[in-house]
Amino acid sequence: MTRRPPAALRDATDQDIRRHLIATAERLIARRGTAGLTVRQIAQEAKVASGVLYNYFADKEELLALALHAHIRSAAAALPEPAAGGTLESALTAYVTRSLAFHAAIMPAFAGLFAQPGVLTRFAALPQPRSLREELAEFLRAEQRAGRVAAGANPDAAATMIIGACHELVLPRLYGGATEIEVPPGFVADLVATILTGIGS
Repeated sequence: MTRRPPAALRDATDQDIRRHLIATAERLIARRGTAGLTVRQIAQEAKVASGVLYNYFADKEELLALALHAHIRSAAAALPEPAAGGTLESALTAYVTRSLAFHAAIMPAFAGLFAQPGVLTRFAALPQPRSLREELAEFLRAEQRAGRVAAGANPDAAATMIIGACHELVLPRLYGGATEIEVPPGFVADLVATILTGIGS
């Protein structure tokens, strides 16, 4: 099939058009999630004919997976970096707060996605950025070397517990189709205090 760029991108390269379509799908996913999102809706938002998408992607699942991947990376890049210095407690509080903010940002995109296993399979095959759990474990190892985390503590296990607690707030609501996280009062402070009881030096 001969590729014909849309009028709005007449002088664009194939890569430019492909990026435009991914960015358009990402914008729609961020706004309304993946559930029920159609090729026609993406094409209308991108101002192209529906058939154009199949010139640049094998199918809708490939486009949605790439757009979801871009959305996750954008959400992660938008998170504030933990402030340098301060106490271990303040640093852990910042990591928990960042984790909850990240999940709140991406949760709408995943709502309804479990009914689209093809998208999930394509998404899982894409290179993934360093996870919050890996980032937190690395921070805790550095704090352990500095003597602010007990020598016998397991940073990887502690990071898994912290991020897992955040997941526990998200997954039951996600499976139920919710698009927002309700954080119980005192959740962050209680989680951090519980972890520090076990790893604070």
